[in-house]
Amino acid sequence: MTIPKESILLVDDEEAIRCILTKGLSMRGYHCDEAEDGEQALAKLEVNPSDLVILDINMPGRPGSEVLPDITSRFPETAVVMASGVTDNMVIAQCIKDGAKDYIAKPFRFEQVLQSVNGALDKRRLELEIQRYFQEMGRKAGEQPLEPRKLFLGAIETLVNTLEAGDRYTNGHSHNVAEISLSIGRQMGLAPETLEDLRWAALLHDVGKIAVDPDILNKPAELTSSEYRHIMTHAVVGPSLVKPFVNNNVVEIISHHHDHYDGGGHNQTIRGKNIPLGARIVAVADAFQAMISDRPYRRAMSRHDALDELLWYSGSQFDPIVANVLINAVRQQQVQARMADNISQN
Repeated sequence: MTIPKESILLVDDEEAIRCILTKGLSMRGYHCDEAEDGEQALAKLEVNPSDLVILDINMPGRPGSEVLPDITSRFPETAVVMASGVTDNMVIAQCIKDGAKDYIAKPFRFEQVLQSVNGALDKRRLELEIQRYFQEMGRKAGEQPLEPRKLFLGAIETLVNTLEAGDRYTNGHSHNVAEISLSIGRQMGLAPETLEDLRWAALLHDVGKIAVDPDILNKPAELTSSEYRHIMTHAVVGPSLVKPFVNNNVVEIISHHHDHYDGGGHNQTIRGKNIPLGARIVAVADAFQAMISDRPYRRAMSRHDALDELLWYSGSQFDPIVANVLINAVRQQQVQARMADNISQN
């Protein structure tokens, strides 16, 4: 039995580009349709929603970057890949934030297009599967109205445990990051409801890695720039997975947990205190927990060295106030541990 390929809508004002892509993708078994502008694309999607849209950013009339939010809001099960001959990192970053699964640059290499299409469709299939899982858990929780949040959190913890259980390097990582984040939040005097959002976000901050190639994720050597970009897609995939089931505060923390305080992070659009406080906390907790843990490409750092790293990058990668809270807390624990050892020896 032959499994039918997905449908793709190609949106570009240049007919030659549409024809080339249609021919190449059709030869790979995909069902292709074409639109010459955003309005025509939306009209076609209303009649026959596609699995994937390749959307040109720079078109006459409404640019693709303006059409994108309409597609993602009206057709949430349709994946979108943006395309452009002009590289504008701010526009690309905004498109990714608005729900685009990937970006390809013109002039195209067909292998690049095919890789992007396959990757975007893989993410779409995975997201739909996970959403169905969460919807089923939500339905079951609805049958027991006394503890729906507890049941839902249990489902999330099960998913995170499943993701991490097969990797000895990351087993328990998200739970540890959640505990560290909550410790920082409590010391900063955050309200209980804010701490609850922080817990959920920290627990789910890496859930998007379910869509990352495990060979790249566990590579025992330095990553190439393209491999690094691939891994960083988890900060986009994760929010899209959990958005239907958690509040916007949690989504924003997950979206920005790799942002650098000075604005120097990957495809970053905000900086400093404009980054949600929860994201700044998770960034510090995540980095510290990663540094004191073994990884395929290095041994774990000592806590002393990890604190030195936090201090060194305080103000650039990390919020200096948040970093200082964790540094002081860990040092105080170390002093208390030494005092306890001295007492036990006397």
